Amino acid sequence: MILAGKNLTNIQTYRKRPYLNIGNAIFGIIFIYLIVTVFTYITNKHVSVYEVREGSILKDRAYTGLAIREETVVSANDGGYINYFIPEGSKIGAKTNVYTLSDKKLNFKDAGADGQSELSSEEQAALLLKIQSFSENSNSGHFRDVYALKSNIVTALEGKSSQSRRAQLEAKLGQNNSGLTAYPAAADGIIQYFLDGFEGITADNVTEGMLSKEDYASHAMEDNAAVKPGDAIYKLVTSDIWTLVIPLSDDSAKEMEELKRVKVKFSKDGQTERADFSISSSSGQKLGYLTFHSGMIRYVQERYLDIELILEDESGLKIPKSAVVKKKFYTVPEDYLSRGGNSSEAGVLVRKKGGQAEFKKVNVYYWDQETNSIYLDPLVFDENTVLIKPESSETLSLRSTKPLKGVYNINKGYAVFKQIEILCESDEYYIVRAGNDYSLTNYDHIALDGGIITENSVVF
Repeated sequence: MILAGKNLTNIQTYRKRPYLNIGNAIFGIIFIYLIVTVFTYITNKHVSVYEVREGSILKDRAYTGLAIREETVVSANDGGYINYFIPEGSKIGAKTNVYTLSDKKLNFKDAGADGQSELSSEEQAALLLKIQSFSENSNSGHFRDVYALKSNIVTALEGKSSQSRRAQLEAKLGQNNSGLTAYPAAADGIIQYFLDGFEGITADNVTEGMLSKEDYASHAMEDNAAVKPGDAIYKLVTSDIWTLVIPLSDDSAKEMEELKRVKVKFSKDGQTERADFSISSSSGQKLGYLTFHSGMIRYVQERYLDIELILEDESGLKIPKSAVVKKKFYTVPEDYLSRGGNSSEAGVLVRKKGGQAEFKKVNVYYWDQETNSIYLDPLVFDENTVLIKPESSETLSLRSTKPLKGVYNINKGYAVFKQIEILCESDEYYIVRAGNDYSLTNYDHIALDGGIITENSVVF
């Protein structure tokens, strides 16, 4: 029954259950992760990457050297008009006819007056090949290439002219011309037809003033010239051993004081030779002595030679100096290295409490073949760790460490120390040896600044 005049209500209010929005939760997690990542990226030091490439470093010094040789001046036995058989710079024996003397000047046909004095087709082809090579490879900055070509052409033409003159001299001798006499060489050697006053100079008495070619002058002997008994008519270089003397600054002398042998490049023809090297002083001036045992005949006509001393010329892997760090390692005899566990991984036997041995996997950072020692990271061992030699009762306490130079390889996204062997250096780079199992290879990626990361650091 419903009572009239009364409004009955029975409404109850319930608290809503909390509603979890999965989408908002995921978004919040991602947002927090992004904030942390950005903050970490901003606050952390950034690791710049350097890609290792093969390269080389050449360190050289340019000098002008005074050539000192064993030179013997030969004088005329008689007087008359002299004519030479042998081209200058030729190597001769003691019985070789070198010159003739006559009581009057001799007449010779000009080179090219007969077919025999012309260049053969083979000689012409050889000269054309040299000219073509010069034309294709010449560099406007290398003037010595022009002089080298000129020297080749002049040598070929003079050689042909000398052949013609020699043939005519021999023909005149065969005709029993009165007053024409041939004279053999005084000794074995390389013949020269000029004098410059340095013939009696030895390397020990070279002075600073001799090293300048500003006032240098030489006197050349000529065919059909009148000579008197006792006149100098040619000279012989009688030894293949010769010396270049160069001036050195105090800094250069200090830099090269430990050198015993040095590589020398000759600017005239680009050839290189090895020389014994020493330094001494003359009136306060440092002088360098380069002693050669070969190559003399190529430069026998030069008293002054432009050269480059190649102090360093190394090829390998080129890395910046900023990447190199030093890290300390335990050095352990390689006899302590073993294979254990269920694989062939390298490790060592660590003595635990009670004397039991436990196999511990390790990374070998370097293997010194001379001492048969391996380098192990101290951070993977507890303090006062003792190693047990496999199949032996011998033990080794890990205490002392040695440093290694290396870089941090980041190929895998984290830092791994790699040992390096430095061959040479410039102001900004090292050249390190390639092919080491514990070092770098071409195209490896390393940390440009090795001082801002550590072993196993994750690289962003």
